[in-house]
Amino acid sequence: MTGGTLPFRGRSVQAGQVKVREWDPRTAAATEITSLVALLNEVSAVDLPDDPLWQDGRMRDYLAVTMPGERKMMWLVEENEGDAARGVAPLGAGSIILLGDIGVVEILVHPKARRQNIGRALLTEQVRVAMRKGFTTLGVEVAGATTAVDFYQAHGFTLAFTEIRSVLRLDTVDWFSLGDLAAGVGAGYQIEFYADGPPEHLIEPYAAAKAEVRDDYDLGDLDLRPSSYEPERLLASLRTLAARGLQLYIVVAVQEKTGDVAGLTEVVVPAQRPGRADQYDTVVVPRHRGYGVGRAIKARMLFELRSAEPNLTEVQTWNAAVNEPLIKVNQELGFVADRQWLEYEGDVMELAAMLGIS
Repeated sequence: MTGGTLPFRGRSVQAGQVKVREWDPRTAAATEITSLVALLNEVSAVDLPDDPLWQDGRMRDYLAVTMPGERKMMWLVEENEGDAARGVAPLGAGSIILLGDIGVVEILVHPKARRQNIGRALLTEQVRVAMRKGFTTLGVEVAGATTAVDFYQAHGFTLAFTEIRSVLRLDTVDWFSLGDLAAGVGAGYQIEFYADGPPEHLIEPYAAAKAEVRDDYDLGDLDLRPSSYEPERLLASLRTLAARGLQLYIVVAVQEKTGDVAGLTEVVVPAQRPGRADQYDTVVVPRHRGYGVGRAIKARMLFELRSAEPNLTEVQTWNAAVNEPLIKVNQELGFVADRQWLEYEGDVMELAAMLGIS
């Protein structure tokens, strides 16, 4: 990486003995981006040791780009002023994305610096922003069996939703059996694959399928990774994914006689971790269930990924425990559950009182 040492940026505040600095990835030196990647990997090595390492491919875009109408703010805590500009991993980093009616937060604390009030100092800044912007609720995703669970519970967050993360190693896939699953869809459906999102003629039926399944399932989650149920927002989300360095692939099942999207599945391969893909939405419209659509589209996706992404080794997905049909499909494909993924929520005013913010 290139990029010289730049002046200390942003507004600095004191939270106890912890110095928190506002930080903008859009204008940060390249070495500062590198320092964030180093922090991500230090945290992952302890909390998620089986996960692949993060890379610096388009990390600036990944950190900076948001959906239209959303705003993101970030902060750093450094051991020594200017460490990040020298490429040294900071002691902590935090962010808040203001979307809809909830502020979505993330806090990373270097393993060597935990229990030194760094997380609390970052949370204080997040709560201040949420109060100033009139938000009443904060939400956060937390990997189960990590110290983050204790941190958020100790600060008054309550568990709102639980998912199970599962991982499929592509070197374990039985490709012959997978071929049977891919071909096992009922008559009258066309299975189609696209990179970068649906073609123009499928935008409206694609968004309609998502909206119908949203209305069918009330999973009770916090909507921290909101789907796009309207054509215009869907198009905006596609542009945002590309701008963040995330390569989208989709497989759709189209009912031949109507042209309706009966089912769809989305997988994203991030430039920042190209060895592991992320499963996004998989939906089957209620009236099209029972015809093998879910199995066929997910199996076809794996074949397409093997061809389009030869360096890909794993795919990870998340499912609510109540979504038994999709869990069964994932098990048939070879996905193995590895840990809980938890969504917590906190009341902004209660958090402010706890943190002594007036």
